[in-house]
Amino acid sequence: MAKKEKINLNRMEEKMEIPTGIDISIDGQIVTLKKDSKETKRLLNREIIASKENNTLILVTRDNKKEQRRNLRTLIAHIKNDIEGLTNGFEYELEICNVHFPMNVAFDKAKREIIIKNLIGEKHPRGVKIPADVEVEIKMPHIKLSAHNIELVGQMAANLEKATRIRYKDRNKFQDGIFITKKPGKIYS
Repeated sequence: MAKKEKINLNRMEEKMEIPTGIDISIDGQIVTLKKDSKETKRLLNREIIASKENNTLILVTRDNKKEQRRNLRTLIAHIKNDIEGLTNGFEYELEICNVHFPMNVAFDKAKREIIIKNLIGEKHPRGVKIPADVEVEIKMPHIKLSAHNIELVGQMAANLEKATRIRYKDRNKFQDGIFITKKPGKIYS
């Protein structure tokens, strides 16, 4: 016999309107959003049930516990970011700073890798792999990363900063590296 699920009247339910032009599909615990050739997927928490009516996404928690409400609100924020990314995209700007040695930064399209040469006079180049979904534009001394997934483009910007981090030297003197100057919602001076 199949187990019957208890009906809980204290469930939390949220409805989200999906803009026209964005297709949404639900396959088990995976919510997929598509627009043109762009696509994002979200894995739902097992405590959240998703359904679709016309152009509305309905998300319901199994119970009305604090943790489930928190997970539901987080999921809604992620889906809103995905919708924003599919319609407008996200962009990070980074700046190449070199004080001691002229640093060379190039993007190898065949390998999908940003290659950093001559950081503080190093002989061996450093590299950062870039996924196919992220677009790279390098105009010295600026790097522009753009994609429809905010988490992916943010991680690539952080990886570039980390790849040029200088260790075991005084940061007040050795200020070489690649640094984030602009990201969605914030501008650093």
